[in-house]
Amino acid sequence: MEKLTSLSHLFVTVFLSGFASFMVIPAITDVTMFALCPGQDECSLAIYLTGFQQAIIGLGTMVMMPVIGNLSDQYGRKAMLTLPMTVSIIPLAILAYSRTTSFFYAYYVIRTLTAMVGEISINCLALAYVADNIPEGQRASAFGILSGVGTGASFVCGTLATRFLSTTSTFQVATLFSMIAAVYMRVFLKESLRPDEDGLTQPIIKGGPDDNQNERADSPRKIWEFKNIPSVRDVTCLLKTSVTFSQAAVVAFFSSLADGGIQASLLYFLKAQFHFNKNQFADLMLILGVAGMVSQACLI
Repeated sequence: MEKLTSLSHLFVTVFLSGFASFMVIPAITDVTMFALCPGQDECSLAIYLTGFQQAIIGLGTMVMMPVIGNLSDQYGRKAMLTLPMTVSIIPLAILAYSRTTSFFYAYYVIRTLTAMVGEISINCLALAYVADNIPEGQRASAFGILSGVGTGASFVCGTLATRFLSTTSTFQVATLFSMIAAVYMRVFLKESLRPDEDGLTQPIIKGGPDDNQNERADSPRKIWEFKNIPSVRDVTCLLKTSVTFSQAAVVAFFSSLADGGIQASLLYFLKAQFHFNKNQFADLMLILGVAGMVSQACLI
């Protein structure tokens, strides 16, 4: 229990970050339709662009996540959490400022690029942080609590807040909470490094031949070189050599593909057939979120 209590700052960080990201989901369909097909309830362009964006984000995430994970092993979880939590503020701030067609396209491009780094990596780095600080026998419970906070409580609270806010206020509040999450993480969360067998860590940037403990004090400078960053070839080799990892990757891919496809197509279908708006999307998502929290609570 004491170990779980030590993760309180991580739970708050994940909650604030999830709160900001989930707030915009009920509103983004209306914003997209207004920017691409104003005055209409059906828009093929919006569906095509959403599908293309999800495909690009998925491919980019597949390449970036091993790199981010490796860097976090060397630099620390907190250091690498700073990157996705910071870049995720930018697309929210764009729509908080304006939701016209030109600003929407700017949001679309930047969101696609930043999501490759930030959409999945925050949760993955949070899980790695838990694994670093919790004994093996208690990790399942810690992972369950983290999942409940990150995808349960934050989803319900974010959706509920959107239900009572205007579209403009939704993106402004989401931007504010995203910034609060990044600042809170930098101030309160302690750094965590993956220990090696000796309880030490090796930096990802290693010094040259003259850069060691015996280096002379009058050495003019240190020459650094980057090492240990996995390439696409390394990731491919890992998928080929590890049956367990490759099977997990396949399951995660199709699960993500199904979830993303159903979510995007369902929202646009409801918009076209029943003229749903932000508030009705939020009502529907609240029902799903509360049901999910109850089921997770029973399992934990």
